[in-house]
Amino acid sequence: MIPELIADYGCVTGEGALWHADEKRVYWLDIPQGRMFRCDPTTGQHEQCYEGEIVGGATLQADGTLLLFMDRGAVRVWKDGIVKTILDEIPDERQSKFNDVVAAPAGRVFCGTLPTGDRLGRLYRLDPDGALTMLLEGISCSNGMGFTPDQRQMYYTDSIKREIYLFDYDQETGEISNQRVWVRTPEGEGIPDGMTVDAEGYVWSARWDGSAVVRFAPDGSEDM
Repeated sequence: MIPELIADYGCVTGEGALWHADEKRVYWLDIPQGRMFRCDPTTGQHEQCYEGEIVGGATLQADGTLLLFMDRGAVRVWKDGIVKTILDEIPDERQSKFNDVVAAPAGRVFCGTLPTGDRLGRLYRLDPDGALTMLLEGISCSNGMGFTPDQRQMYYTDSIKREIYLFDYDQETGEISNQRVWVRTPEGEGIPDGMTVDAEGYVWSARWDGSAVVRFAPDGSEDM
């Protein structure tokens, strides 16, 4: 595999790559700069499509709009420059911001926040009816998430601890349980950051400060 440069916008922190199946375009973020970009890999055309409040992660909705997870716990809907507020803030997250998010097929979104000066980060679940539930706290750096192909388990990354966890996932209720360490990355090999699960059920985990992406088999062994 040889990486190919498709766009260079000088991002401070380029993150959150998201494939938009309807548009056949990939979106990504420059978190500290509050910028979002998109690219059509068929034509090679790309552009900056958003600049404003910080966006820590985004998910795709059924109607093609993007759900943006921002600082202060704000959640907004975005479509080609039009923004609608879903949640203006989470009072307990006014000093924090969302960092990484993932949508479950049933429509729930799992969204993590970063630590503040006096406490660690948290993991929330936002349900389709707008209900927000805190699932975990004491997280050093909430990061990459994904689901097994059968939707019975969920992966979750705590970057500073260098651990990727595996939970049992209840599709009916959205509850996660039975937390265990699935992969712990060695010292000096980078920090596990964003991730995704491919069609074979293998996990691709990006390494912050490791200049690498690592593919893990479902049993947690390193594939490549």
